[in-house]
Amino acid sequence: MPVTTVLQDAAGATPAAPPPLAARPARRRRTLAPFWLLSPAGLVLAAVTLAPLGFLIFTSFTDYDQRTLFTGTYHFVGADQYAELLADPAFWTSLVRTVLFTVAMVAGSVLIGMGVSHLLTRLDRGWRHTVTVVLIVAWAMPNVASALVWNWLFQPGYGVLNWALGQARVFGDTTDLNWAQDPALAYTAIWLLIVWQAVPFIALTVNAAETQVPQEHLEAARLDGAGELAVYRIVTLNHLRPTLLLVTILSVIWDYNVFNQIWLFSRGGPGDDTATLGVFTYKTAFVGFHIGQGAAISVVTTALLLALTAVYIRGLLRSGEDL
Repeated sequence: MPVTTVLQDAAGATPAAPPPLAARPARRRRTLAPFWLLSPAGLVLAAVTLAPLGFLIFTSFTDYDQRTLFTGTYHFVGADQYAELLADPAFWTSLVRTVLFTVAMVAGSVLIGMGVSHLLTRLDRGWRHTVTVVLIVAWAMPNVASALVWNWLFQPGYGVLNWALGQARVFGDTTDLNWAQDPALAYTAIWLLIVWQAVPFIALTVNAAETQVPQEHLEAARLDGAGELAVYRIVTLNHLRPTLLLVTILSVIWDYNVFNQIWLFSRGGPGDDTATLGVFTYKTAFVGFHIGQGAAISVVTTALLLALTAVYIRGLLRSGEDL
């Protein structure tokens, strides 16, 4: 029997369906439910991220210093901190030093990580699992603990590395060699430490993407006469491009903000030769107690990193990849 026939009243007319008033509150509750569920995490993020960031920006416009810590008094100075910062040659020297060192660290980390990733695809199952466990263990070490151990390895007098180099008889007697007192040696030791810490994440991430490269594409390239290097360059790298972009921008952000490894190894020395922006900010804010100036440096650093992140997101959108 048709539904309209059942709904007809005695006069033969079909009554209009009542408006779904009862469904509206339920729909509103369903719409607001995700916000209520996310509100605890949102409050935590606001407390530990947004509030400190807002206080940092506010402090950068004041003359907050050591006196303020005891008296609580400070003055609003507007953009004077930024004008003084941009006119400081030490800031620009530190910025150039940071950019160059970041490029060296990112290049070393990504290239070695790509090599380790490709090596994992060529190992048998047992060795692949062994290398993966070793990479995870190295990656899981806290950077402070690993930096302290690294510092002991390079210590003059009793450092294991100095002893090993002395036994090799290649560089002469290196027992009392102080790596932290020579800029080139200090950069080399810190670079080795940071690359060693970064390679596991990059290698495992890239390997996860490399194992998803269609085998038929690789076989087709080989059948066309391409060598293994050409297959990797033309086929594999083309599939790895989004993943490489991801790990590169993450490495830039992490290496740009490196502080623990440099401070624990050389404290920015000798002099200020290894003082990147992180060390320069720490010395300005917590050694010289120019906290307002240090806050201005942090704001500028954050703005630069946001610009890099915007470039990464724009690249993802252009390539059609999901964020």
